[in-house]
Amino acid sequence: MTYRYRIYPSLEQETRMLSWLETCRSVYNYALRERKDWIGSRKCQIDRCSLQSEYIIPADAPYPGYYPQKKNLTQAKKVLPHLKDVHSQVLQDVLGRVDASFEAMRQRGHGFPRFKKFGQYRSFLFPQFKTSPVQGNQIKLPKIGWVPITLHRPIPDDFDIKTVRVVRKHSGWYVVLCIQADVSIPEVPPHGHSIGIDVGLEYFLSTSDGEQIARPRFFNKLHRKLELLQRCLKRKQKRSNQRAKLIQRIGRVHEQIAASRLDWQFKLAHHLCDQAQTIFAEDLDFRIMAKGMLGKHTLDAGLGQFLNVVLPWVCFKRGVYYVKVDPNGTSQECPDCGARVKKDLSVRIHECHECGSVKPRDVASGQVINARGLSGVQIASGRDLSGFQVTDARQDRTKLEYFKSNLEKPALYA
Repeated sequence: MTYRYRIYPSLEQETRMLSWLETCRSVYNYALRERKDWIGSRKCQIDRCSLQSEYIIPADAPYPGYYPQKKNLTQAKKVLPHLKDVHSQVLQDVLGRVDASFEAMRQRGHGFPRFKKFGQYRSFLFPQFKTSPVQGNQIKLPKIGWVPITLHRPIPDDFDIKTVRVVRKHSGWYVVLCIQADVSIPEVPPHGHSIGIDVGLEYFLSTSDGEQIARPRFFNKLHRKLELLQRCLKRKQKRSNQRAKLIQRIGRVHEQIAASRLDWQFKLAHHLCDQAQTIFAEDLDFRIMAKGMLGKHTLDAGLGQFLNVVLPWVCFKRGVYYVKVDPNGTSQECPDCGARVKKDLSVRIHECHECGSVKPRDVASGQVINARGLSGVQIASGRDLSGFQVTDARQDRTKLEYFKSNLEKPALYA
């Protein structure tokens, strides 16, 4: 688990931490440039030259991976003495970030890592502690000293602090404590009352029980204030103190928007856990929705944050079973008779031509999600939970394969 607390460093400590961030940024950019030059020297073909100038690196030169760069860091400290001021493990974690970004590019299809501009490197990590650095209302950071901390919630007993990340935000300095305990938590089985939830933009959430929750517009509430501040920012001289102060004010407004959104989503997740012990949701990729014409509203609602981060974590804490189901055709199917009722996005009322069922479209979709979830759990576990009859053999096999793959994962990551 991770806990975040506010810290209040002195002027001397803050100056030192800012210099650490800039040193980490320079190490990050140098390591990234070293890898890009090695890759660029291998892209040029034998019979032609590259359109860009590339460094000529010997063919037998090894790839500058994590461990070679980590070894060269010791030699770099002899040439650049200011690197010795930063904690050694903090600099090693910077090289780990570079390596993780290249792994993400290869495995998950992310773009090529970018260089960090001035002020874009905002955190550094202490990856190891022998004893707890928190004593009373202070935390001891290596080479920085004792820093006052606001423990707004106590650290649980029998939990050890593994890592401490120092984060710089526009509102101040924070520490993120990663705590761990040697306990085994059993997976939550499906039990109790179940609901299916359908998320959208007209209504943020609609449940299979008929409850519909409107989408709060967090960005629109402070849109005018941001517009005025950014208009003033355009007239400020670059690299001036007034421009830096205005950028900090704008950042605080964005933090206020994000904090209000996260607080509302946590309260909504607890509200859902009070109603049911089993929750089913659609397995959607909201990155596609964020690129469409309604992308601004999708990002403002934070649908992906709610379904992928907030709700699984609250369900894990509350002992509620949470799993995602196949999203294909949930809004085109009648929850009462199973008939296929085609309708576009402009049609917000579900009207079945077979059984005559009439209800809101999102509520009908939530009931279909709930039925799919219960049928999938029933097929995978062999228990009768819902009485829902699957009549299509092809649909039966598809749901069996899908839910077996989901039931193998812990409920927290489902």
